Amino acid sequence: MAVDYFLHDKIWFEKFKYDDAERRFYEQMNGPVGGPSHQQSASTSSSGAAGDQNELLSRISHLEVENQNLRSVVADLQMAIFKLESRLNALEKSSTSHQPSSVPPTQKVEPFSVPSKKVELPAKKSEPAAAEEDEDDDIDLFGSDDEEEDQEAAKVREERLRQYAEKKAKKPGLIAKSSILLDVKPWDDETDMAKMEECVRSIHMDGLVWGASKLVPVGYGIKKLQIQCVVEDEKVGTDILEEEITKFEDYVQSVDIAAFNKI
Repeated sequence: MAVDYFLHDKIWFEKFKYDDAERRFYEQMNGPVGGPSHQQSASTSSSGAAGDQNELLSRISHLEVENQNLRSVVADLQMAIFKLESRLNALEKSSTSHQPSSVPPTQKVEPFSVPSKKVELPAKKSEPAAAEEDEDDDIDLFGSDDEEEDQEAAKVREERLRQYAEKKAKKPGLIAKSSILLDVKPWDDETDMAKMEECVRSIHMDGLVWGASKLVPVGYGIKKLQIQCVVEDEKVGTDILEEEITKFEDYVQSVDIAAFNKI
């Protein structure tokens, strides 16, 4: 009877099944329980996760810096585009103020928004109508305007040239002048030097200006008159000046040029 009882009782014989079931239950509840190798793998996994997180943060910061740089570049490009648009608008306004334009200044021309339409070819016209159109084409409606504009431009150019020539003619040119130092020698020591100087200064000519004078001793009580004058080269020559001075024969023996300088 006891043997039959143990044959029908399976609890002790199948105990490992209950142990396995209990172990799986606790593993599901608390996770698998391992040795030090399992803990080491967990620590390495946690350190790897921390390293990945640091790398991710560094990449994010690098992307933020690049984003800021790109924003500054975009802002500079926008400012340059704005300046170009303002310059184009100013050029369009200046061009429209000088000559008429077929496009209004406020209208924006969109080159890529041309609608596609079917082009209908006109029917063939009769020969008389075609001949009339050819005659109309031969008439140059704008040729007279061009000729008138050319004539007006030529008149304006001639007028400006005439005004320039008159202005240049009125402008005084450079006058060549010379500074001359003359030595006027008397006959002897009894010659009245004051009277001789008075005679020399009495010479008046266009372009002649007398300057300072002094008496320079020569020898034996004789003195010569040294007098300065400024002459215009085109009006007064040295030969004429010497000839006029030597006319006073009672006082003047000879005339020499001591110095001659261009001004």
